[in-house]
Amino acid sequence: MTEHTNASASGAGEGAAEVRRVDAGRGVSWWTEAWPLFTKSAGIWIVMTLILIVIFIVLGFVPLLGGLAISLLVPVFVGGWMLAAHKLDAGGTVEVGDLFSGFRQKLSPLLVLGALMLAASLVIGLLAVMLGAGAMVGMMAGGAYQSGGGMMAGLGVGMLGLLLALALSLVVAMAIWFAPALVVLRNVAPVEAMKASFAACLKNAVPLLVYGVLYLVAAIVASIPFGLGWIVLMPLLMLTLYVSYKDVFGS
Repeated sequence: MTEHTNASASGAGEGAAEVRRVDAGRGVSWWTEAWPLFTKSAGIWIVMTLILIVIFIVLGFVPLLGGLAISLLVPVFVGGWMLAAHKLDAGGTVEVGDLFSGFRQKLSPLLVLGALMLAASLVIGLLAVMLGAGAMVGMMAGGAYQSGGGMMAGLGVGMLGLLLALALSLVVAMAIWFAPALVVLRNVAPVEAMKASFAACLKNAVPLLVYGVLYLVAAIVASIPFGLGWIVLMPLLMLTLYVSYKDVFGS
């Protein structure tokens, strides 16, 4: 059973996004409903996945700029995947070139999403480093004065930094999860898309938890045969994102 809520992303341009709360069991259904979409064009999805992996590997070899480019381009490729999934779901035929449809449609707002995600990651990393440095100073000072209390205090600061980084990373993940789909399929502005995505994840924490547990199991299984299972799991994961977006925000 799906419960409609009145939460919407105000000022979101042409497609204000109404958030729905769904049952916990939908966390399982997102996987089972994504599978038929995968099998309809399994070969194309796998080729798209391999191309994407190669692109990111090549960019990864570029010092500094490569990592920045990857962060900026992830929402663009995810947006392209959402467009391809929507095309197939509507009865169309998926082509390898659909991987790059995010570059042809909504490139600017998708890059803004990437920039916001990158900025958030940098802030989280900076906070973690600052708290980690403080922890090291505390532990060193505690060791210098042979103070067990000082060392414990330093360790506590370090743990606080780790927990804070994890909490903030979760917030960023929630804000970005549905955002590319909202941008390309509903024409929602980047910041409003992130707000709507966060609200949707918050309202659907239980089904997302169920979904996450199944993902962990699938990730372990996919990693067993030298990681080859990820060639199937990666495109399937993208399609579960599309299916869950439809469930939470409507077609």
